[in-house]
Amino acid sequence: MTLNLSRLWRRARQQLPMLRRQAEAIPDGLWLHTLVRYPFLAALPLPVQQRLRSLSAQFLTDKEFHGAHGLHITDEIALAIAAQACLPLVYLPGQGRWRDDALGWYDDFVTIVVHPAEAVAQREVTDGAGVVHRYQETLLGEAMERGPVMLSWQHVAQAGDTTDRGHNLVIHEFAHKFDMRGKAPGQGADGCPVLPKGFLGLRTAAEARRHWRTVLGHEYAAFNEKVVMAQRFGEAPPWLDAYGAHSPAEFFAVACEAYWVSRERFGQAFPELLRLFDGFFVPSSPIKPS
Repeated sequence: MTLNLSRLWRRARQQLPMLRRQAEAIPDGLWLHTLVRYPFLAALPLPVQQRLRSLSAQFLTDKEFHGAHGLHITDEIALAIAAQACLPLVYLPGQGRWRDDALGWYDDFVTIVVHPAEAVAQREVTDGAGVVHRYQETLLGEAMERGPVMLSWQHVAQAGDTTDRGHNLVIHEFAHKFDMRGKAPGQGADGCPVLPKGFLGLRTAAEARRHWRTVLGHEYAAFNEKVVMAQRFGEAPPWLDAYGAHSPAEFFAVACEAYWVSRERFGQAFPELLRLFDGFFVPSSPIKPS
């Protein structure tokens, strides 16, 4: 018998998450402090809070936090980020003996870099004529393809006060991680994550992707029109952050923010997206988001 070593190595890598050490429990006081600080987490049904706590504990075991510009990463900072990052996972299947498989969505990176406030990134692009353009971009956060996540603690800390506007920086950046997963190197996020088998009762993966892109594309086009009318003609701006008009990927991330922190208003504004996101984030849970 011929051994396929590359296949064995791939299988071993897939099993590595199950071999990681079991997470330590989050202290009661620290967990309760986090729930008080972020009321949208406290509003979850108790069984969902319990799973979120378990996911957050394993997330803290798996990931490495680094403070930039002298920021000291406290337990409070790390747990605040972990709990918000794990919120989109709470209804997804996959609870293994040692590690919840739902965390596999975040297996492409380890490091989270936390800045005290906004960060300035140096950018370089080459135009069609071959001319290189260099510029600076101010960032609140960034999710890098197969790489770390960067966040501004100032804006993470404010998440409990921005739910009425549907804003949540952590969920935004981790929505990009959902979107990037399964893409070919260099393809980047496009607003369509890998969809589960049987998504919304559709028979094939191709049908599921077409349906997702049709619904999201229609909502994205309508949103773009509202942003243009607000910016150029002074009409009322849309409820969602206008940053979502940059691309389908940014629209998906902005929509995910609102879906998780202001579900009722999101559903009123985007009923079709609500059904789409429920089919993805809450595929078969007996406990539905409140």
